[in-house]
Amino acid sequence: MAATGYVWEGTTDLILQVRVQPRASRNEWVGLQEDRFRVRITAPPVDGQANMHLRAFLADLFGVAKSQVTLLAGEKGRDKRWRIIAPEQLPPGIESDCSRYTIRRKPNATTRSCKVAP
Repeated sequence: MAATGYVWEGTTDLILQVRVQPRASRNEWVGLQEDRFRVRITAPPVDGQANMHLRAFLADLFGVAKSQVTLLAGEKGRDKRWRIIAPEQLPPGIESDCSRYTIRRKPNATTRSCKVAP
């Protein structure tokens, strides 16, 4: 994994390195720290609640269904690796590497939309 915290796999899949902070006061995409992205979530790390909550948060952040977000590694730890299939939005710190995508900035938004170019 690159020092950027993410790598594009194929033309549409994003592999993301995340360090999660459970039991935070709010859900938040903190950004890149060292070689992974830091994310704060409100759910406790009990019985997989934090993973389910983080999956839903990432799905919303990247504009995809929860079924397009898969935990690849780190089920029981804070450091996790996720696959995001065909993200529609990219949060700060992640750039599109796919020539099939065009990035459109949304007014007054911190994310960028990725739409397949015609």
